[in-house]
Amino acid sequence: VQLQASGGGLVQAGGSQRLSCVASGGAFSRYSMGWFRQAPGKEREFVAAISWSGVGIYYADSVKGRFTISRVNAKNTVYLQMNSLKPEDTAVYYCAARLWGGEDLKNPNEYLYWGQGTLVTVSS
Repeated sequence: VQLQASGGGLVQAGGSQRLSCVASGGAFSRYSMGWFRQAPGKEREFVAAISWSGVGIYYADSVKGRFTISRVNAKNTVYLQMNSLKPEDTAVYYCAARLWGGEDLKNPNEYLYWGQGTLVTVSS
């Protein structure tokens, strides 16, 4: 499956941004999806994940209450709605996919497919 992330850009602190990730080449409804991010000089970290069924939803503590992950299977798309953005949210955001479920959707090693990343810059 191929993943195409979009929606990044420059936003002021306190603002909102919505990222999209469109999947092609596979049965999207069978894939659990995750969002990860990597800031300059830092390791890639988990942001949010949603299971293939949509029942399991997980967030990093740093974004809980501010970010919302959702999926629309009819559009082969997973979204990340980001509200109350902070400068520390600045990073390249990546979407990732794995077939069916996994033991730990917060672990990047669980994912086989990755998008190219989209840069989100939050100015103070």
